[in-house]
Amino acid sequence: MAAFSDALLVVAVLGYLAAMIGHAAEYAFGTRGAVARAAVAAAVPKRAPLIGAELEAGGPPQEPAPSGAPAWARPGLIGRLAVGALLVAVAGHGAAVVTRGIAAGRVPWGNMYEFLLSATFIGAVAWLLVLRRWPAIRHLGLYVALANVVLLGIAGMLVYVPVGPLQPALDSYWLVIHVAAAALASGIFLVGFVAAVMYLVRSGGERGRTGFPYTLAPRLPAAEALERLTFRLHAFGFPIWTFAALIAGPIWAEAAWGRYWGWDPKEVWAFISWVVYAAYLHARATPSVKRSTAAWLAIAGWVTMLMNLFGVNLFFEGLHSYAGL
Repeated sequence: MAAFSDALLVVAVLGYLAAMIGHAAEYAFGTRGAVARAAVAAAVPKRAPLIGAELEAGGPPQEPAPSGAPAWARPGLIGRLAVGALLVAVAGHGAAVVTRGIAAGRVPWGNMYEFLLSATFIGAVAWLLVLRRWPAIRHLGLYVALANVVLLGIAGMLVYVPVGPLQPALDSYWLVIHVAAAALASGIFLVGFVAAVMYLVRSGGERGRTGFPYTLAPRLPAAEALERLTFRLHAFGFPIWTFAALIAGPIWAEAAWGRYWGWDPKEVWAFISWVVYAAYLHARATPSVKRSTAAWLAIAGWVTMLMNLFGVNLFFEGLHSYAGL
């Protein structure tokens, strides 16, 4: 089962890679993308950028393939194939998590590798739920797939550990409660981070900023729609993170170590993440704060999450040193 889980991880990575390439091709072959506009500028009259209302209503009409492209290279078809590859990747990803748990005989988040495997799976599922609700934003799957390729590549090549028993301090039912909540919140914040980045790109393009990545702005949903999606995801994930970091974690710490809080590096960075995300929600609810400023706070929150996951586990010593490396 452990070997099967490892093989399924490869399937998941390849599936996310195929989805990423498919969405990138959708950008390239679409007539509103910067690449395609440059390719057909001499033959095709300039078209207005896609407005957000079209995306809110369900997306743009089927676009013809640019001049010189094969007949099958239509952005609508390519986009659907990319979503299909993403579905295959998520299925393989979920099976890798399940078989890892079966091989270990416990929940599959007992070390850094397993937590990363589970959190990225939750993020991918969260993206599919968002995609089902707003299918017109499917091209954002490029960035979700890219994030999962990078994170799963790191998991498989740098922090992988063989299946083994839990450390004694982790052998508790709180492992299921505390870590499951943390993984769920992390996956939601991952998708929220992608939406925040895309909002900044789109809003920058609308303000006339040029150069990469603002050349991608015409292919993104309306800035207002992206900003609302960012807020909704973080508003959903924040209470879950609050429970994981400030309620379940201290309760488990008291049961395991006889104190609720000990300024352990993992505890400190979990609290820093909580403060940054609280600041984002506060800024988002304050009319005098620019939406772009709030979006940068959401991005900073994800940076603290990465620090908590990688930096603390790899470079700090503490009671939460369960990376297994």
